[in-house]
This record gives sequence, C-alpha cells and structure tokens, in this order.
Amino acid sequence: MKPIVSLIDVSSYLPGEAIDADYYAQFAESDDLRDHLMFRAPRYRHHVAADETAVDMIERAAAGIVDRHGRDAITGADILITHTQLPDLPFCGGGGAMAHRLGMKPDRVLDLHNGGCAAFVLALDVARILIGSGAGRSAVIAIAANAAGRIFDQPTVRRKAQAAVPGDGAAVAVVAASDRAPILDVECRTYGEYAGDMTVESDPPREWWQPGPGEGYIGFTEHKIAKVLARGNRQVPEVCYAVADRIGVKTAELDLLVTNQPNRIFLRNWREALELPAERHVDTFDECGNLFAAGIPVNLERAIGTGRLAAGGVAMLAAFAHAGDFAGAAALRWGGR
Repeated sequence: MKPIVSLIDVSSYLPGEAIDADYYAQFAESDDLRDHLMFRAPRYRHHVAADETAVDMIERAAAGIVDRHGRDAITGADILITHTQLPDLPFCGGGGAMAHRLGMKPDRVLDLHNGGCAAFVLALDVARILIGSGAGRSAVIAIAANAAGRIFDQPTVRRKAQAAVPGDGAAVAVVAASDRAPILDVECRTYGEYAGDMTVESDPPREWWQPGPGEGYIGFTEHKIAKVLARGNRQVPEVCYAVADRIGVKTAELDLLVTNQPNRIFLRNWREALELPAERHVDTFDECGNLFAAGIPVNLERAIGTGRLAAGGVAMLAAFAHAGDFAGAAALRWGGR
C-alpha cells in the first residue's frame, strides 16, 4: 500500500524593503503596452539585492521550517526538488549548491525548469510520486523567483511597462510520508504547442546568449498577450475542476484558492470561474507583484500564518506557466502547524 504523502509545512522569504510603484514611474517611457491591463503595476514589490544569490534566498526562506521543526526536517530529507527562475550560473541548476548550503545529503536532486509559475505544483507531484514509490521518506521543495531585481531593473528594461509588475521572493516546503496534511490529488498538463510563444528579445535583435548591446526582455505584443490571457483564463480553472471532481469537492466549497499572481485580471477571472468570493482567494499582488513560481508557496504560507487556512481546510493550489505551455493544480487538506 502506498504511503499517504503530506505537505508538512512551508516558509518563505521576501528580500529587502518594499519598492513602491513610484520607483518605476520615474523611468517610464512611451510604450505601446503602457496602458494595457496586463501591466498595471502593483503598489509594492521586492527585489533581490545586488549581491544576493538564489541560494542565499533559499537559505533565508528555510529559516521558518528550521525554527518550527528543527534542522533535521531539512537535513534529513532524502530528496531535494528545486526551481530557480534565474540560476546563479548558466548550465548549472541550483540544486547542488542549495543542498550544500542547507546541510543536506539527498539521494536525489532534481532541478525543475519547465514548471515556470506552476513549478510548486509540479514539485508537489514529483515529490508525491517519488515518496509514494518508496524512493524516500521526505522531500524539500525550494523555489526562488529572482528576475525582478536582475532582469527587469536593468536600465533599458525598467523603462518598459512589463518591468513594474514582477517581484522577487523564495519559499521552502517539506513534503513527507504522513497523514498530517495529505496531498489529495494533482493534475499537471503540458501544452507543448505553446512553448515557442515565450520569447526573449533585445534591441538590436540577437540570441539571448550572444554578446552585444541591448538588454534582454520578454517579447510581448498585443497579439501574444491576447493569446496568453485566453489560455490562462481557460487552463487554470480547467485543472482546478479536474482535481475537484476527482476528490469530490465542488470548487465553490473550497476553503482556499492559492494561485500564481500575474495580474489583477487573472485573479478576478479565476475566482469568478471557480465561483469563489475574494476572501477565499489569496491575493498579495499589491504587496508583492508577480512572484512567478514563488507566488503559490509564499501566498500559502501567508494564508496559514494569518489563519485563513485552518486545520481541516481544503486548499486548491493552481497556476499556469510562461505563455501557457504548462498548467497544474493540487488539492491538499491542511493539518495545521
């Protein structure tokens, strides 16, 4: 019989002092997308410091787990699953350095990249499968979003409408064989036909790895944005409904919805599609901006810490990634701290 696999706890980290919307307003230039709803700036967001690495962020995010459960909850894990938005070094995933910094000697280290903003859901699924198959008793999931202060604050990029939305943050979670807070079900879907719609561009044009003038930025156009909006509006509710149907819970009866936080439009559309009131959907967009893959775990910890997710409550975690090439949802019954 396969063991029950639970999310034991999650802790998070936001770097530095909050940066307000006026910071980017001072750099703003005329931009065809300046007034687009997709890029309406949050009130605040956080940026990594110039000398702060993704490994630093993960170590700081893990502090809450260590404080509440002891260092062995991290060092004793058999599996480390990571996602780093912007790796500290090209070619190398962050897993090895993170394992060393956290004092871990895991049997398996997996760096997930394709999960994008839904990487936490994908990591839960991978951890559930590995632990369920007997490959280990516990796993650490480490997520770092660090492009806001690295990419979007570059001198020419921060003039663009897209630059004011991203924020940086990190989170660490522990998943283990336990019935404490069971992961009830997970749905992951890959839409490979959309993978090519996510592009990095520069002026003048070049490959992202080629030397030359012009800083890289995300290639947005009105046409691309329309496609991304349509996909995101469809994909997140679809994976949520798939999970809800299998666990026998109506979406309107969920105790909490935790999603990635691209912008206010998606947040509103997703909760309306799932028939949930705003108070049952975690929304930290105006405090943190778009946290990408860190959005779900950071917001989940926020909900747990403020009592919005009580013991016994069912939470749905859901997101889509990039231009819609991946989406996932996971349901769990929280067991309390």
